[in-house]
Amino acid sequence: MSDPLFWLLAVAVVFVVALSKSGLLGSLGLIGVPLLSLAMPAREAAGMMLPVLLCMDAIGIWAYRKQFDRRLLMIMLPGAMVGIGVGWALSSFISDAMVLLLVGVITLLFVLDEWLPLRKTLENLPPSTPWGRFWGGVAGFTSFVSHTGGPPFQIYALPQRLEPALYAGTSVWFFAIVNTVKLVPYFFLGQINVSSLQISAVLAPVGIAGMLIGVWLVRRISAKLFYKIAYWLIFFISLKLIYDGVSPLLGW
Repeated sequence: MSDPLFWLLAVAVVFVVALSKSGLLGSLGLIGVPLLSLAMPAREAAGMMLPVLLCMDAIGIWAYRKQFDRRLLMIMLPGAMVGIGVGWALSSFISDAMVLLLVGVITLLFVLDEWLPLRKTLENLPPSTPWGRFWGGVAGFTSFVSHTGGPPFQIYALPQRLEPALYAGTSVWFFAIVNTVKLVPYFFLGQINVSSLQISAVLAPVGIAGMLIGVWLVRRISAKLFYKIAYWLIFFISLKLIYDGVSPLLGW
C-alpha cells in the first residue's frame, strides 16, 4: 500500500472501469483485473475490485432506477447465476489466462460478425431466451473469475439496439445483481479480506466520481456514435485479451 506506482495504476484503472460501468466505454472496464495483475496477483485484484464495483453499482442503480429492459434481465440473470456457480466450483482448476483467452476469442468473433456479417444479424428480432440464458451464463462465469463479464453480456445485449441510456441501465442492473451474488463465494475463497477492503475503501470515491461523470456523458451522446465507439473499443479489447491469454500459456 506504500507503493506510489501501485496507487497511480489503481486510481487510473478504477476511473476507467467506472466510466465503462456507466455505459460510456463499452467493455473497456474489463482491463481492470488484467492491468492490476501487473502489480498484484489477479485473484487478489479481483477481490479488491469487487467492493469498489459494488459502490459504482449503487450509483448506477440510482441513476438508472427507471431505465432498464426488464425482459432482457429476466432472460440473462438465471444463466448468470449458473455461471457464477460453475466459476466457484472450478475456481481451483482454471487459470486467469485461460479465461482471458476464451473471452477474447468470443469477443473478436462477435465484433467480426457485426461488421462482416458472418451470420444473420439479431438486430430488430425479439430476444431469444435460450441464447440469452447461454450468454448470461458465460457472463456470470467470466465475471466471477476476473470481472470480464462485459463482452458476453454485450454479445446478447448490443444487437438489441437499445437506446444508450436504456442499454447502460440494463447493464448496470445486470452486473449489480451479479456482483452482489459474487460476494458470498469471494468471501469463502478468501479473496475479500481486511487488507483488500482497506484498499477498496480508498479507491471507492474514485469509482463513484467516474460513474457520475460517465452517467452524465451517456445521456448526452448520440445512439449512432455510442454504438460506433462501443464496437471499436470492444474490437481492440478483444485483441488485448487474446494476447494476455496466450502469453502465459506460451511462456512469453
